[in-house]
Amino acid sequence: MSRIGKKPVGLPSGVSATVSGQSIEVKGPKGTRSFTATDDVTITVEDNAVKVTPRGLSKRARQQWGMTRSMVENLVTGVTEGFKKELEITGVGYRANMQGNTLKLALGYSHDVDFEVPAGVTVTAPKQTEIVIEGIDQQLVGQVAANIRQWRAPEPYKGKGIRYKGEYIFRKEGKKK
Repeated sequence: MSRIGKKPVGLPSGVSATVSGQSIEVKGPKGTRSFTATDDVTITVEDNAVKVTPRGLSKRARQQWGMTRSMVENLVTGVTEGFKKELEITGVGYRANMQGNTLKLALGYSHDVDFEVPAGVTVTAPKQTEIVIEGIDQQLVGQVAANIRQWRAPEPYKGKGIRYKGEYIFRKEGKKK
């Protein structure tokens, strides 16, 4: 039995959910998100909550049960609070700033890196060494953060690069003489 799947997803005030077939659409103050579930589960809206139940006892149905419930909860969280990822830049001369819809990164290359921000995500640079990514789609926010981090992942000797806020980088000792 799925422990996660059994719990219904509550809908806070100002959030509405409509189910049509296998897809659910959630509307809230920050926008609208939708998700299409597999045929292994049934999604229903009752008593201001969304319930997910499996169709049968197959392994796939039990797997999809908890996953679908988590996806629905992420839709509700996205349209109410939104998702946020914070990045820190460490290194001499490494900096970031926004110019319109482009994030300009100076990361020690011979040229500045221009990162085009996709639709559905808001990127801000409150300081030259901080980047904040916000949006209602958890997957898109995480992917944009990973794509920015990929330009200069933190290295283990000096710790220079772009890291998630609070991320611990395992440091290595340098070469001995």
